[in-house]
Amino acid sequence: MRRSLVAVVALVVVTPLALAACSKDEKTATPAAWVGAAPSSAPSGGLPESGVTAPGETGGSSAASLTVTPATGKKDVPVSAEIGFKVSGGKVTSVALKDAAGKAVAGALREDGSSWVPSKPLKTNKKYEATVTAVDAAGATKTAGTTFTTMGKPARQTGTGLYLFDDRTYGVAMPVVVEFNPGIKKKDRAAVQKRMFVKTSPAQPGVWSWTASGTQAYYRGPQYWKTGTELAVRIALGGLPTGGGRYGDQDRGATAKIGRSFIMKVDNKTKKMTVVQDGKTVRTMPVSLGKKSTPSSSGTMVVMEKKAATVFDTTAELGPDDGYRTEIEYAQRITWSGQYIHSAPWSVGSQGRRNVSHGCVNVSPSNARWLFDKTLIGDPITVRGTEDKLAAGNGWTAWDMSWKEFVKGSALPVPAELAAQEGA
Repeated sequence: MRRSLVAVVALVVVTPLALAACSKDEKTATPAAWVGAAPSSAPSGGLPESGVTAPGETGGSSAASLTVTPATGKKDVPVSAEIGFKVSGGKVTSVALKDAAGKAVAGALREDGSSWVPSKPLKTNKKYEATVTAVDAAGATKTAGTTFTTMGKPARQTGTGLYLFDDRTYGVAMPVVVEFNPGIKKKDRAAVQKRMFVKTSPAQPGVWSWTASGTQAYYRGPQYWKTGTELAVRIALGGLPTGGGRYGDQDRGATAKIGRSFIMKVDNKTKKMTVVQDGKTVRTMPVSLGKKSTPSSSGTMVVMEKKAATVFDTTAELGPDDGYRTEIEYAQRITWSGQYIHSAPWSVGSQGRRNVSHGCVNVSPSNARWLFDKTLIGDPITVRGTEDKLAAGNGWTAWDMSWKEFVKGSALPVPAELAAQEGA
């Protein structure tokens, strides 16, 4: 069964994952992994040592020149506000922010030292005071401060979502996926991207890349994640201007882990799937792919959802003559349009010989259960040699393009050395 991709993507932000299929699920699907409040950890570096000094006060005779933003007395400041500064003849050593009650606000300097980011959105309609301290080459300090008042709750918001759960383990191809409703226009994407933070341990390079509609952004590296990688994500968009008079609905974040490498490769020519775990082939199994009228998509996809038992039902869309309603076991979603890996006892005689499915990857019940027990959300599957090509955005398609093409989707400049790296 084929379904409009645009419609599905637009709904994903505000509704649960709809289980369409080679069919449609009759049950309500598991909600998308919308993660709540952002982690308290700073977006980069460590929390600067802070000290509160009156606005404009200097700590001695210093050659440094220092100015701070937002401007003193500014009102209706977005609650996403960063403390910005311009310094010459010195280096910023600390930033302190406190509310009207004198309570310190946590935050940290960006890695490039360009500004200071609060650890969570500020409160609406509140007054804040910031103090920035810099030191010159001789060790003399210079301080500058500002006071400002935040805006009220915005009337229009951009809905956001993060496909990541805290404390879960994912496959090596799991991209960080952020959703936006409505989509972010090109002119506004750079400002939004600057507030999407990802940390990896061990450290691995990565880049954000936007879909053409601006409804999704993916983050990945040139290669699959290393086994055991820890991902810490903060999507700090709460109160951020996102364009068109809208503001981000909230901050979102998650900390997750990457598991063992488990890669599935399907060759239409041989009608076989080869499974490679941690670099070693562990199983080869016959498959049946989509028939000519409903071909499977060729490309690299990612397991997005797993259901041990479900129902594929296309009768409402295709009618009683062409539609079907079938109970399915061990279903693993790989596209939004309804392609799955699943158990297909009715096609065992065709598996390894000819294609008879409605677009799904049919495997035997025993192989389906074996795969289901082994896979993680985020495990990659590559299908080659079919009549149809995977459409961009039809699933988590971050890996279905070269690294060279992927980095072109960034709204911010990508360092030449990173852009030139060899991709998976």
